[in-house]
Amino acid sequence: MAFTRKQISKDNARMRLENMCARSEHCEWELKEKLKRWMISSADAEEILMVLRKGRFYDDRRFASAYVRDKMLYNRWGRRKIVYGLMAKRIPRELIGEALDEIDEEMYRNVLLEFLRAKARIIKEGNSFEGRTKLFRAAVSRGYETDLVAGYIRSGVIWHAEGE
Repeated sequence: MAFTRKQISKDNARMRLENMCARSEHCEWELKEKLKRWMISSADAEEILMVLRKGRFYDDRRFASAYVRDKMLYNRWGRRKIVYGLMAKRIPRELIGEALDEIDEEMYRNVLLEFLRAKARIIKEGNSFEGRTKLFRAAVSRGYETDLVAGYIRSGVIWHAEGE
């Protein structure tokens, strides 16, 4: 049995997107993709997006700020992974730069240190070459900058702060 998509009306699509945007931040690209899946014509889609933009239901600048904050605090992502995520959502580079500039450097470093300490506790090899390598790879794969990660690992602060 083949799955066929049902086309929805222009007004129904607009109302669905308004409800969606009222619940959480979304970017223009996500909304366009939804409209495509709902088989809304490109002319109607542009009209719907214009109405939503005027109603401030979505704003890519606001989305980028929320995305950066949420991915850093809740997913413990580093700058590089956040940038790739925003690029995948077709956010313009200047908005990505502005959103990244909002990151509090001390908070960013604390999130990284917290991630490294949590990861270090579950790495069986501990503070050995293999353990430090695994820790480094885990942090870099989360999008943290290599020099920042290496500095924390070299300093030993990850393993020494446990008993403080």
